[in-house]
Amino acid sequence: MTFKELNLKDDILSAIQELGYENPMPVQEKTIPFMLEQTADLVALAQTGTGKTAAFGLPVLNLIDPTRKQVQALVLAPTRELCIQIANDLKGYSKNMRGMKIVAVYGGEDIRTQLRQLDTAPQIIVATPGRLIDLIERGKVELGAIDFLVLDEADEMLNMGFKEDIETILERTPGTRRTMLFSATMPKEIANIAKRYMKNYEEITVGTKNAGAENVEHVYYVSQAKQRYMVLKRIVDLNPDIYGIVFCRTRMETKEVADKLMHDGYNADALHGDLSQAQRDTVMQKFRIRNIQLLVATDVAARGLDVSDLTHVINYNLPDDVEIYTHRSGRTGRANKKGVAVSIIHSKEKFKIKDIERMLRKPFEQQQIPNGLEVCKKQLFYMIDRMENVDVSEEQIETYMPQIMKQLEYLSKEELLKRFVSLEFNRFLSYYKNAEDLNLPERGFERGERGERGERSERGERGQRPGGRIRLKMNVGEREGIDPKRLLGIINDVTGDKSINIGSIEVTNKFTFFDVFADQLDQVVTAFAGQTEVEVSEAKGSKTFEGGGSRKPEYRPRSGGSSSYSGGGYRGGDRSSSSRPAESAGGDKPWRNRDVSDRGSSRSSAGGSGERRSGGSSSYKGGSSSYKKR
Repeated sequence: MTFKELNLKDDILSAIQELGYENPMPVQEKTIPFMLEQTADLVALAQTGTGKTAAFGLPVLNLIDPTRKQVQALVLAPTRELCIQIANDLKGYSKNMRGMKIVAVYGGEDIRTQLRQLDTAPQIIVATPGRLIDLIERGKVELGAIDFLVLDEADEMLNMGFKEDIETILERTPGTRRTMLFSATMPKEIANIAKRYMKNYEEITVGTKNAGAENVEHVYYVSQAKQRYMVLKRIVDLNPDIYGIVFCRTRMETKEVADKLMHDGYNADALHGDLSQAQRDTVMQKFRIRNIQLLVATDVAARGLDVSDLTHVINYNLPDDVEIYTHRSGRTGRANKKGVAVSIIHSKEKFKIKDIERMLRKPFEQQQIPNGLEVCKKQLFYMIDRMENVDVSEEQIETYMPQIMKQLEYLSKEELLKRFVSLEFNRFLSYYKNAEDLNLPERGFERGERGERGERSERGERGQRPGGRIRLKMNVGEREGIDPKRLLGIINDVTGDKSINIGSIEVTNKFTFFDVFADQLDQVVTAFAGQTEVEVSEAKGSKTFEGGGSRKPEYRPRSGGSSSYSGGGYRGGDRSSSSRPAESAGGDKPWRNRDVSDRGSSRSSAGGSGERRSGGSSSYKGGSSSYKKR
């Protein structure tokens, strides 16, 4: 099918032909005829980068009247960058339409400039929700006559907390409008908005609902958490022509990773919420023109980025929300190009990979972390390919060639190549000469013999500690909402020490029992002595026991059932590893903001030294706990 077959106006067809468009993409092929021929509302589900702007922009331009000086169409977008991009695309599609005016309004720019642009009403406004509401309240924008409302990247807008703003705007628009909602995924909030504000809407899905982009390959590497950065460098070095985004959980981690990469000579920079709009624009401009090869970003900071030819997306940490993974991976593999989504995980996150596989209905491939030899080989032949394909400017070098030939005439071809390779490659070879193997031992990985930080199991020699373990009792249990995850969060908060090693855990209706090493007993008991709502004491009949395995508890489960969690222990580890991406007040401890409603996801393996998850947000008023004693 060609655009000519879609019954668009001639002035629109001429503009898109000048832009080089001939054949519509799948989402355009489905939505444009529907918009032109039907009158119902539309929910279109398609991945980012599949041509959605033209999918709604071309029919809207075709249907509005350029001679009518009123706002006839409103497009809402989640971010400044996407707002500007949509407006520029619409201006390109409508450049041959006389009288058509399109204005973009968004935060981060002097509002006076946008007020002047609105002195004459445009036919189309492209806006971010917050700035649009500001302009409505100033009486500068009137939505009472709009015929078309488009919500682009609707799921992103909800993720960014715009639900109330969107509803406020929708209530200001006439009930006769046609609404088009475009989204990469279909969470419940999107479905609720569609049911509440849309009439007899048609749902069009391109690909599989909630699925990832078709052209993206999904791979993951398993490593110790403390070696995550080393693994990242191996991945980057194995792909010399990489052009991608590295996603981190927090602002602090984003800054740290970007600083390390730049210090180590990589062409990288950071994008996070602490940047001013001018700094953000500078970083993005450098990234778009490839002056920056790697952009290290948080999910919030990266929303709305429109870069179409990324080769890789790297998850430095897996997100907790599968839909966030979908958005991350959808930033590569756009416009029919291939891309790779890479995840660096530790051994206890394999269940997350399985969850994402089920959601996307796509297989993930576990790959071995490349060794130094593999990286050097890839880099060397990349350099040789560049040399082979370099553009030679005869005019510029002709003057120098006689002297160069004379100076090097005693060298054979083979010797010349050896020296060239050595000159360009010695530093790289030296760096990887004795590079360690970053892969977890297969036996240890499968059986949980090493935890996230690489400790041996409690049965191993490093798991032994003097004095053995002692069983402790806490005076809260299942009826106060305690589970292993929340217990570990409480211990993190109260002791403030990530090195406390917790053994097997059992939760009954009224009490919680857990093991600690004898040499950490006083530290734990003393820390809890100052708490008013929670008491910790040595379990009745508890005895010190030697060795790594947990002794059976000196009590019987109460009737009504108890939850027994036995394992080699949870270590302090990376506190952010089970937290949600946070751009908020959590700072470097985003786990404090975690929703504790997700119970039971803390996992351990018998005999394995695992990660001590920071789990529930059991914040205290000195202890103000998130639960109350009943």
